[in-house]
Amino acid sequence: MHTSVEIIEKTKQFVKKELENAEGGHDWFHTHRVFKNAMLISKNESVNLLVVSLGALLHDIADSKFYKGDETIGPQKARQFLFENNVDSTVIEHVVNIIKHISFKGGNEAQTFSSSELDVVQDADRLDAIGAIGIARTFNYGGFKNRKLFDPDIKPNLKMTKAEYKISEAPTLNHFYEKLLLLKDRMNTKTGKTIAEKRHQYMEQFLDQFYAEWDGKK
Repeated sequence: MHTSVEIIEKTKQFVKKELENAEGGHDWFHTHRVFKNAMLISKNESVNLLVVSLGALLHDIADSKFYKGDETIGPQKARQFLFENNVDSTVIEHVVNIIKHISFKGGNEAQTFSSSELDVVQDADRLDAIGAIGIARTFNYGGFKNRKLFDPDIKPNLKMTKAEYKISEAPTLNHFYEKLLLLKDRMNTKTGKTIAEKRHQYMEQFLDQFYAEWDGKK
């Protein structure tokens, strides 16, 4: 049986290797930022740190966006890795549930699993989707998918189903309205809410500047 420190270290090495060639917004550095966010938030929460650590490190081990929408691969990979490293079965189940339920998925999905640990990891992941890094990741992914930066004739769709959200090919700027600007009000923890507020304001300033430049005003 590994100690918590050992299994966390082994998990880091596993994730680094798995995400070696991942798209820039969903790579090891994204995972590591989410892990650091989760550790920061956990300081003010009563949670199982091993579950939070493993949930944060494995949350994007096989993002369905890069597996033709298949949401089963990530949980399977995580379960297999943790089982092979003799992690306690209750911890494995909790981590797998975090991976299954962390995602935004269009925002209209009812959540069927809840825990304080999921709250922390979800906030940690959402924080990396907003602010300066959130902006950078959004445009990086838009470029990866060869999407337009902006098209004034294509309006954001705020009532997307999960299926529509998954296949959306809208301009990158629409994603701010369809996801990023919604996250501030969906944070679970006090720490998450405080950090999100500041990052949200930064995105609003960015959008003001973007539209001004688009219209040739400054």
